[in-house]
Amino acid sequence: MDDQLCKIFEVIWKDFPDTLDSGGKYQFNDNEVCETYCNNNCENIYCKTDNDKIMAGWISLIKTIYGSDLIKNDVPNNMNINEYIIIWLIYMLNLKGSNTISNLNETCNGYINEHGGHSLVSTIDKDYNDIIKNLINNKNYLVDMDKNIISKFYSLLKSLCSMYNDINKDTANCTQFLQKGKEFVGIFEKLNNDSNNTEGSSHRALLSSLSTDYDNFKKYCNEKCNGCSSIPPLPATRRTQVSAHISENTSPGSSIASKLIPALLIFAIPIFLGIAYKYSLFEFDKRLQRQYIREKIKKIKNKMKLNI
Repeated sequence: MDDQLCKIFEVIWKDFPDTLDSGGKYQFNDNEVCETYCNNNCENIYCKTDNDKIMAGWISLIKTIYGSDLIKNDVPNNMNINEYIIIWLIYMLNLKGSNTISNLNETCNGYINEHGGHSLVSTIDKDYNDIIKNLINNKNYLVDMDKNIISKFYSLLKSLCSMYNDINKDTANCTQFLQKGKEFVGIFEKLNNDSNNTEGSSHRALLSSLSTDYDNFKKYCNEKCNGCSSIPPLPATRRTQVSAHISENTSPGSSIASKLIPALLIFAIPIFLGIAYKYSLFEFDKRLQRQYIREKIKKIKNKMKLNI
């Protein structure tokens, strides 16, 4: 993530406010949406409903980002951007309780035209059609996240972009980002301590992406103005915290066992060594006896040879 990406999102947030009005309706500027995102035609069968308009905004977001130099050979960074694009779509579609989605493929299939491409993408833009399909197929797992979790990740995305956009408007004093940084850290901590934050999970991957982008913003802030050193750092990952938690909260049974086993070993080792020592002496005596018998037999045989 960088300031260029956040400028693109800023336009989307302006045209597609992410809050509902008092009547529970989206607050889109219909004229702006129709003109900019629906080819100046909201009577288009694919741009009539609120969901249609959200999809149109999403397509525009993809085309703007992929048409810029944001998508490079830096694969991890591309993955972060793709996740943010999908999170915006899921959050906006889920903003109304009745709009809960369970599968991105099913949601997007209604917009596939007779040519196999997206209805709001020109038929000659084959690359964008392929990008949309790949995004949907590769990031569909994000739909399975709890709506409250997605909402928190969305809040982190918007908070981070808000800081990026603000820093480019007023660079006199960056201490203003202290409060926003605290809010970001607060939400991050809740996600970090969530039970879904497990090794290898999409939850962990998103946290890692946002953690990296937050640290990058702090560096960017230091380059732009003074006062950024006061922006708080993010907490340690939950994996580290869990390890410490386990070591500090060992169960009573485990504690007793940890103390009892060394004590038993102290008594058992001398006994074992004593038995081994006695056994070795016994074996040694047996070897001496066998040696004595062999020598005696040898002498008898020698005498028999002499007598012969």
